[in-house]
Amino acid sequence: MRTPILAGNWKMYKTVAEAKSLVSESKDDLLAVSGVDKVFCPPFLAVPAVAELVAGTALGVGAQDMYWEDEGAYTGEVSPLMAKEFCQYVIIGHSERREYFGETDADVNKKIKAALRHGLTPIVCVGESLEIRQAGDTERWVTEQVRGAVADLTGEQVAGLVFAYEPIWAIGTGLAATPQDAEHVCGSVVRATVREMYGAQVAEAVRIQYGGSIKPGNALDLMSQPNVDGGLVGGASLQAADFVAIVRHTAEAKGTA
Repeated sequence: MRTPILAGNWKMYKTVAEAKSLVSESKDDLLAVSGVDKVFCPPFLAVPAVAELVAGTALGVGAQDMYWEDEGAYTGEVSPLMAKEFCQYVIIGHSERREYFGETDADVNKKIKAALRHGLTPIVCVGESLEIRQAGDTERWVTEQVRGAVADLTGEQVAGLVFAYEPIWAIGTGLAATPQDAEHVCGSVVRATVREMYGAQVAEAVRIQYGGSIKPGNALDLMSQPNVDGGLVGGASLQAADFVAIVRHTAEAKGTA
């Protein structure tokens, strides 16, 4: 059985002081929920402080991005060597990185390989824009993103990945995919593509999150879908009570509470 995973992507919010306050406010309540992996993904400057607060607990820390080289003259970048000092996870290929910073599927693939080389678990984001959705091209688009992400990876490596299906039209808009839409893309597109490439055993092992305007009010329905293994939570992860509620709903939906 796949362990559900909830990751809070704080994006470019929270100073170090605010990050420490948010973690302190939610830490005990999150630890009280069993059977669900919980991950904080703060901005880079807050990562060490958050890692210190959760050290020795079951709470994880993730970077929001990283470069694929171990070191070098890459001003402004953070390497996997730097990330792994504090983090267990790293978000790769978020739609905002693709849209605003020009990341390609090839870049995503290189970052995944670098993360795996250093023992970090990638949270690999895929998802379509509103235009692609309206054109009925979601399945082809997401399938190509998955294929590009896992190019040249072994089945064992792919089995340890976390995918996050994030329909771009639902990120920060208040719009969310229906539970049925989320289930279809997570199961019949992402997991099906992995199955086609690597077989049933790998496909059943890989965890697939849904991301895009997850809130306490819709979390239970979304997480009740059999192929939705958790969530990559944006705005709601910036409020301690909301993130805790989503984690609790996930445990309830998956029967781990």
